[in-house]
Amino acid sequence: MNRYLTQRIGFALLTLATLIVVVPILFVVVTIVVRGIGAISWEFISAMPRDGMKAGGIFPAIVGTLLLTVGTALVAIPIGVGGAIYLAEYARDTWLTRAIRLAIINLAGIPSVVYGLFGLGLFVLFLGFGTSILAGSLTLAIMTLPIIISAAEEALRAVPTEFRTVSASLGGTRWQGIRNIVLPQALPGIITGIILGLLRAAGETAPILFTVAAFFLPRLPHSLFDQTMALPYHLYVISTQVPGMPLQIQYGTALVLLTLVLSMNIMATMIRSYYRRRREW
Repeated sequence: MNRYLTQRIGFALLTLATLIVVVPILFVVVTIVVRGIGAISWEFISAMPRDGMKAGGIFPAIVGTLLLTVGTALVAIPIGVGGAIYLAEYARDTWLTRAIRLAIINLAGIPSVVYGLFGLGLFVLFLGFGTSILAGSLTLAIMTLPIIISAAEEALRAVPTEFRTVSASLGGTRWQGIRNIVLPQALPGIITGIILGLLRAAGETAPILFTVAAFFLPRLPHSLFDQTMALPYHLYVISTQVPGMPLQIQYGTALVLLTLVLSMNIMATMIRSYYRRRREW
């Protein structure tokens, strides 16, 4: 009886903890949808901003966010997954590799504003990229690398050793075993890390504030060395720096950003589920 009661109490506490986390999130989402849905229109999505961002649309901010996210993915995914493969499959367990893993964990907890200042000093000033899409993408990529590396390494280590042993016994090289057997089996976990990293990059304001974001730029960028508007920074500006900005536009911008992030999450989750169904263990 005591054991049954303890189990019921444990389930009740877990349910309460879940509600404490989920209910506020649902409240925020519902509030944004209810207050922002009235601002959503074709003009709001596809037009250029005008009248000091109090009229027109947010099309340059949407395009800028997508460009920064794609640029971050192109840089962070190959380096992050490659680093994880080296740490999980090739590196020996020495003080150096342990120090590298500790550094990666610590880097994941650094505030994003620090990454923004680092990107400003290295990419904008030292390398001379200026405030540009290239500088912003590289800064966001560095910020997301610890998340991708940690998740990908854990996913690779979770693949049973027997897969590697069978590959070696059939005459395959280590790289052939990793490429053809280990990586496909670890792909769901790797995609999870990539999702987390890119979603963080898509919603960050501080790094792009120093490296790429423009206050008001009613045109699309023409090269990697151009500035661009971005939804997180645009939302920050119209909420704090533009007097008399209608609340509906603020919530509408937040709704577009939320929809964009959720759409990326859903697409990535579908890809992850597809590969998870194909996993053989």
